[in-house]
Amino acid sequence: MKFPLPMLLLTLGLPAATQAAHGASVLPLLVADEPFSGKVLDENGAGLPGVTVRLKGTAAGTATDEQGNFTLAGVPEDATLLISYVGYKTQEVRARRASGLTVRLVPTQGQLNEVVVVGYGTQQRKNLIGAIAKVDPSDTKALPVGSFDAQLQGKVPGVQISSNSGVPGQAVNVRVRGATTINGSNTPLYVVDGVFINNNSLQTISTGGKATSPIADLNPSDIESIEVLKDADATALYGARGANGVILVTTKRGNFNQKPKVNVDVSQGWAKAAKLWDLATGPEHATLVNEYWLNTNGNYATRPFRPASEGGRGLPEEQPTFDRLGQVFRTARLQNYDVSVSGGNAASRYYLGGGYTKQESILRPIDFQRANFKLNLDQKLSDKVQIGVSNTFTRTYRNEGRAGDGPAGGLLQAALHTPTLLSPYDESGRLVSRASFDNVQLLIDNYDVNSTSLRYIGNLYGDVQLLPNLKFRTSLGVDFNNYDEKEYWNTLLIAGAGVGGLATSSNAQYTSLLNENTLTYRQQWGKHRVGVVVGQGLQSDTYHRTFAQGTGFPNNSFREISAASVTSSTENWTGYRLASFFGRVDYNFDDRYLLNVSFRADGSSRFGAANQWGYFPSVGAAWRVKQEKFLQEARWLSDLKLRASYGLTGNQNGIGNFAARGLWSGGANYLGGPGIAPQQLGNENLKWEQTSQANVGLDLGFLDNRITLEFNAYYKYTKNGLIQLTEPATTGFSSYWSNAVEISNKGLEFALNTVNLRSAGGLNWTTNFNIASNVNNIEQLATPIQFGSRNLILQQQGTPLYSFWVYKQLYVDPQTGNAVYDDVNKDGKITAADRQIVGSIWPKFFGGFTNTLTYKGFDASVLVSFQSGNKVYNHNRFFGEGGGARDDARVIFASNLARWQKPGDVTDVPKADGINVNNYLDGGSRWLEDGSFIRLRNVSLGYTLPESVTRHLLGGTVRLYAQGTNLVLLTKYTGLDPESASSSDANQQGIDLGTPPQPRSWQVGVNATF
Repeated sequence: MKFPLPMLLLTLGLPAATQAAHGASVLPLLVADEPFSGKVLDENGAGLPGVTVRLKGTAAGTATDEQGNFTLAGVPEDATLLISYVGYKTQEVRARRASGLTVRLVPTQGQLNEVVVVGYGTQQRKNLIGAIAKVDPSDTKALPVGSFDAQLQGKVPGVQISSNSGVPGQAVNVRVRGATTINGSNTPLYVVDGVFINNNSLQTISTGGKATSPIADLNPSDIESIEVLKDADATALYGARGANGVILVTTKRGNFNQKPKVNVDVSQGWAKAAKLWDLATGPEHATLVNEYWLNTNGNYATRPFRPASEGGRGLPEEQPTFDRLGQVFRTARLQNYDVSVSGGNAASRYYLGGGYTKQESILRPIDFQRANFKLNLDQKLSDKVQIGVSNTFTRTYRNEGRAGDGPAGGLLQAALHTPTLLSPYDESGRLVSRASFDNVQLLIDNYDVNSTSLRYIGNLYGDVQLLPNLKFRTSLGVDFNNYDEKEYWNTLLIAGAGVGGLATSSNAQYTSLLNENTLTYRQQWGKHRVGVVVGQGLQSDTYHRTFAQGTGFPNNSFREISAASVTSSTENWTGYRLASFFGRVDYNFDDRYLLNVSFRADGSSRFGAANQWGYFPSVGAAWRVKQEKFLQEARWLSDLKLRASYGLTGNQNGIGNFAARGLWSGGANYLGGPGIAPQQLGNENLKWEQTSQANVGLDLGFLDNRITLEFNAYYKYTKNGLIQLTEPATTGFSSYWSNAVEISNKGLEFALNTVNLRSAGGLNWTTNFNIASNVNNIEQLATPIQFGSRNLILQQQGTPLYSFWVYKQLYVDPQTGNAVYDDVNKDGKITAADRQIVGSIWPKFFGGFTNTLTYKGFDASVLVSFQSGNKVYNHNRFFGEGGGARDDARVIFASNLARWQKPGDVTDVPKADGINVNNYLDGGSRWLEDGSFIRLRNVSLGYTLPESVTRHLLGGTVRLYAQGTNLVLLTKYTGLDPESASSSDANQQGIDLGTPPQPRSWQVGVNATF
């Protein structure tokens, strides 16, 4: 690539005269005899002490005194100085003696002048009324997870994020200030460069309750900033979508008048499970089976494991042990490659980025691959007109894993639930499936379940400055996703053995089109500042799917459905429309008194004609007390602001696109002829789910904002909750949609940011801590609703969502070895009437703790996430303990060795017994465990090479780094990961079955900018 000479000189960072005179890259050699002096000021013009002043390209440096003055010897005329200070942007300045030097630093992130993206605009942090958290993705983008939302765990107060599987690219559970609905979606709205993107999985092929994450289609390296909008003042402008919070994603763009900047980031890593389940060995398994036999039948002579000469299977100590977990788990490879180019001239700017990520799962043979291309362009057509476009192209490939609650073909279940004493080979030495699960090696060798997602997210906009204070903006956003899934089960596997092979193909296309038009007016009269935004939007979402299946293949070499002897297919289409009108007025008096008023009206085709429109107002106010005269002289206090807001938001997610209408479907067969039949009972009175939210907040800053605190208290109440109510079978329908639920959430959030150390020697240390608590409750629900195949989750009025409904085990009788349960109705029997609510998935509190240190070229960061008080149902342990000693068809966990064996034994594991079925009662609280944890989420260490070394690389910077993820997990939970869940269904969270844990990983990488 050829560079013009001026650009090349700028890139090298050398004076043009020196380059031209000597024809080589050299530093000026002239050194002045007299020391060079200057002064550094903060944003208010006051002297700033402790600022690091360094001569670029050398180790020479000093620090400013209490008044912000500095003196540095050995500074060449016209040399470059680097001025850096924690909380402020680093500046490069020329050391010109003739004019002296005074530098005013600009605050960076975390300071009051930080720019925060809000609904349809931006604001300075000091003028925020709403509860908005801003996240710098550069802090987390290297974490080896499929989607950026998983990287936010522990970073945002009030946002609970659970990565419920160790499979990269699978759905992540995100809750902003609790959950507001039962049947609907509780996930937040994601807005990428103004486009409302789909965050519901398009997956249709079963993977045991798991679902892929559409958010994983976005490359974290292309993201500039992430804002999480939490309260009504912040979210009400999104109206029908704001009840569960809003996550705004702004991708990177170039700058006008910026020379080309190239960034390359390459990393390699490895991941493995921190631990695996402790299973009984072959001899231990046989011993427990014999014990079960004796306790149940009392016949020692016919025990299963006795000498082969007596007709048995051999003595327990003669049994082998086979390691299937070692077969299916591996040390996984992690790879990531990103490159971008950005820049611009006076009239245009650009950002081009490309990336490739490949993450193997620790569970064979699953992997996740994402290739993406990003192109953002902006062009000034005149002083008043600007147009631009954002483009994201992604191809995501997943070798999907059946990792959850069944069905046949479950990779982890085949390894975990097959007894260790069963040989994988038959008498002739061939691999063979045992018990009710596939042979693990056969499954790995013949596994074929995959999906390919082709996705485009784009936004075309035009800005016109109609008047000096009035701007018009129009935009067209597109989210298009073609999702292609395939699976094939040959006759060596259980799923295909009985049908001569089974193949499935599903192709789904999701298209969302969004047109928005806004007018923005801003004006200032003396101490009064007013901003007005009014807008209108139209959105159309459509979904089309074609599904085909075939069975009966000539042999295992044929895999396409066209080769099947029996085929079937279906096709379906659905869609909805949304029309919106919205507006916001913000008022600022003297930077002391702030007021926001917003309103949005949304009309949806999903509801009945009389209730299609929902109206969502909000109001917020703030008082910047620090700006009052009686506090302006208090130098120890940097900021004091009181905030309050109230508003309404809505929800329509989780219901069908035609939920209010009575529907008929084709495909009915009447006397051999085609026909139609009723499909759905309509409800013309169906209307918007509505959530009101009140928020009060306090912002504090001390010692030039070296210590900042943010506190929020909120109360959310949801009315007209959308739910499917059961209908008597005599009507011909099983259920219909209605508004029959009320749910409340109330909570506290606290965030503390501190600059603990900033020294003249270059050692800086900052800390970010956040903690939150949310109390959820179902205020109104006429009929309880059970979820899960074993009804472990119960939604019931007066209890939290996602509560566990179990038989409460009190103890194991030391004399009999039998489990004793709480007989709730005191009838002397343990029946379903004795099940009760014992805990829920909600923690009492959760949060994160980050420490960052920098010293000269070194940087280090440690992130800890935590939560306490939630419950997890260890369903793996139920199958490994609950009756696992009955025979050799089920696995037995080593924890069963702690069972009761004789009178006087004190334990919580009852005797191995087939007579008292309550000893292994499905749904017993014995397997309901404390899910609290403290996780060392991430540790990173980096080193930026000195400029004297890297200046020959076109004046660029090079950072080498290493990081570890999930290095330590402190928990009482006896499973592998307290965040694991067998299903992506929100109503079945907290149940751990057949799910690989989040892996422990290590990465090394290099980031170069030139």
